[in-house]
Amino acid sequence: MASPFDHDRPDWEREGRDWPNRAASRFVEAAALRWHVQEFGRAGAPVLLLLHGTGAATHSWRALAPLLAQDFRIVAPDLPGHGFTDPLPAGRLSLPGMAEAVAGLCEALALVPDVAAGHSAGAAILARMCLDRRIEPRLLVAFNGALKPFPGAASFLFPTMARMLFLNPVTPKIFAWTADRSAVQRLIGGTGSRLDAAGVDLYRRLFARAGHVRGALGMMANWDLDRLDRDLPALATRTLLIVGGDDKAIRPDTAFAVRDRLPDARVALIRGLGHLAHEEAPERVAEVLLEEARARAILPASVPAA
Repeated sequence: MASPFDHDRPDWEREGRDWPNRAASRFVEAAALRWHVQEFGRAGAPVLLLLHGTGAATHSWRALAPLLAQDFRIVAPDLPGHGFTDPLPAGRLSLPGMAEAVAGLCEALALVPDVAAGHSAGAAILARMCLDRRIEPRLLVAFNGALKPFPGAASFLFPTMARMLFLNPVTPKIFAWTADRSAVQRLIGGTGSRLDAAGVDLYRRLFARAGHVRGALGMMANWDLDRLDRDLPALATRTLLIVGGDDKAIRPDTAFAVRDRLPDARVALIRGLGHLAHEEAPERVAEVLLEEARARAILPASVPAA
């Protein structure tokens, strides 16, 4: 049944008319949702599942995915309520609910990831899926992962404020009306990242649609990382924490605290990059991931140049 808010969601023929890597896109019915999914690479290659963070969509991988597709078969969906994927019902808007929905997509696609990589909240979804044995990758990669609750009072205030904004039906519309290029640039700059004009425009395009804003607010409003934080020491999956040294959204030292609580993890700090490090310097981020995949024998060892 169509949602009464369908009219204010991003439209594939309008906002998606020149979407990055549009030729890799298709739509999939799974877990009672219609998903926008992008697929890259060749059949038979190791499978890499990519999940973007809150407020983003598959455009977040516009440069990184083609680089990694030289070695992997990549599957990258828009998360529920983001981009061109249907929103989840209010009762499923939570970290476990989002993880369950993505697991349903994996089942529908018969997807068995060798590597699972996520940015920010996308990393938390993948960690939850690993803990719940919904996926069993050989390597979990977090790009500036949101794997711990916000420190101090922010752990209560942040989701509470998001919930209040989400419940007010006018808020997403007001945000969308004011989402001009300069406002979006300030928002991105506040994370410590600097994107080119094309990257800023893609976020502006999404933030200008109240349905996308509603999806992001709904996700933040129901985001409880306390249980994930308690469960992290049981995460046996080899974990690579890639961190931008200038991240202002999630402090870089958070990754080191997470590493110390995991059985098998390491941190790769990339200086000079912010929260959207994978968009700012996709070549640098790709090389770190590929190096780890080779070290774990997921990919063959690179052959030195003659």
